[in-house]
Amino acid sequence: MLGAIIGDIAGSRFEFYNHKSTDFALFDLSCRPTDDSTMTLAVALAILRAGGDLNALPQAAIFAMRELGRKYPYGYGGSFRSWLHESEPQPYGSWGNGAGMRVSPCAWAAASMEEALMLSDAVTGVTHDHPEGLKGARAITAAVFLARQGAGREEIRSHIARQYYPLDFTLDEIRPSYRFDVSCQGSVPQAIEAFLESTSFEGAIRLAISIGGDSDTIAAMTGAIAGAFYGIPQDIRQDALVFLDEERRKILFDFEKKYCI
Repeated sequence: MLGAIIGDIAGSRFEFYNHKSTDFALFDLSCRPTDDSTMTLAVALAILRAGGDLNALPQAAIFAMRELGRKYPYGYGGSFRSWLHESEPQPYGSWGNGAGMRVSPCAWAAASMEEALMLSDAVTGVTHDHPEGLKGARAITAAVFLARQGAGREEIRSHIARQYYPLDFTLDEIRPSYRFDVSCQGSVPQAIEAFLESTSFEGAIRLAISIGGDSDTIAAMTGAIAGAFYGIPQDIRQDALVFLDEERRKILFDFEKKYCI
């Protein structure tokens, strides 16, 4: 889960000022956690509060997302921002990549792929109930789950290609023409490919950012998979935690203590 937060923080300064290279400082003073980090933590908080009750999870997700989203208002799209303040929030048919960036806790809390996907659907459908939104979230959840279970890159590639998206491109092929795309179908495959072409956690984040587009969200999705696959170097972990306040660190630590150790 922290991998998603690190990707988000590292990519935050490039979202609207793309950097089509892997040569950059991983963090600097202009970095910040965006909605991607906040909603990842909201999903983690919802899972903790639901206590293993799948039926309780959607309502817990709504409450946690609205609680943290109102407290940390940076980065949300217009539809989600409206949802945060509605008196009776309802899903709004979104196929946006917000579905994919926030679901990595589902893969860590689950004991099986089936459970991981049920958790993913439960926290995604409260907003992103379009089939492409649910699919994008499932693809990231599946990749993270396989990575934390010790699957190899080719097994992950095969599973994603068979169940979700054709990964019939390389980053070098798409980098010159790739543009900002907030759809799941236009950014989730690219994020997964960035992981698949990587050889280290940090390298995966750098590759994700290097294609441009919605840099923080793509790097968050890549980072979620890479963190599960490689682990996170201690120095990068410590550098990233500086960007989180005490409340967000507590949610992270509580979730890690229960599910990631």
